[in-house]
Amino acid sequence: MFRILLEEDTQYGDITSELIIPTGMRAEALIIAKERCVVAGVEYLRRNLEAMGIHVIESKKDGDVVSAGCVVMRMRGHARDLLKVERTLLNILGRMSGIATETRKIVEMVRKINPNVRIAATRKTLWGYLDKVAVMIGGGDPHRWNLGDMVMIKDNHIALVGLREAIERAKKVSFTKKIEVEVENEEDAIMAAEMGANIVMLDNMDPEDVCRIAEKLKKYGVMVEVSGGINPENVMEYAQCDVDIISMGHITHSVRACNFSMEIEKID
Repeated sequence: MFRILLEEDTQYGDITSELIIPTGMRAEALIIAKERCVVAGVEYLRRNLEAMGIHVIESKKDGDVVSAGCVVMRMRGHARDLLKVERTLLNILGRMSGIATETRKIVEMVRKINPNVRIAATRKTLWGYLDKVAVMIGGGDPHRWNLGDMVMIKDNHIALVGLREAIERAKKVSFTKKIEVEVENEEDAIMAAEMGANIVMLDNMDPEDVCRIAEKLKKYGVMVEVSGGINPENVMEYAQCDVDIISMGHITHSVRACNFSMEIEKID
């Protein structure tokens, strides 16, 4: 993603720096946090920066909590290169740190009343891999990385072949893959559990229904996931239920990027 974004930003060059900055000039740059946040993306950025000849002298670690004014990264390299990567670097660091910060906040909230529940991402992402890495840095679970990770029977699969037929066909999958079924009512939830689903997702239900159905599902030994419309305002209501996973699109599609800036100075 770093290379794609950088190439998009520089496909016609950096005409300003190329006109103003001498070719051989070297510089040191500081990446500074403008607000308190959980830092995420540092190791990913380090690898990409080092590959293009920018040396990261020191940095905070992914998962560190930093305050406004904290130096997150110190880099040295050719001045033109540092200026070229500035916006790409800040965009990635800002988005990943925003996701990690929001995830950490919600994880800490729900574990006060349900220490075993997992806060998981969904596939509602902008930068799939990087968004999910940021969720993990924040203490959350990435859920599926891609469509091949597990069998996940959703409403549109059911609309085409029916719930029972979908589960029967899904059971042909290798023993190495779990089967999850998304349901919207108690009857389908029980059917999915009885037919051998490993995970039952209770989708778009209110907390009262989730708590009631989750209790009934436990005797089948399935994991219970809840999803759909869950946000920081109502997540605590769902956490009170006996569920294993709370998956939230909110932590990747609705978070605000954290604010960082870059300061640079010439070195000999």
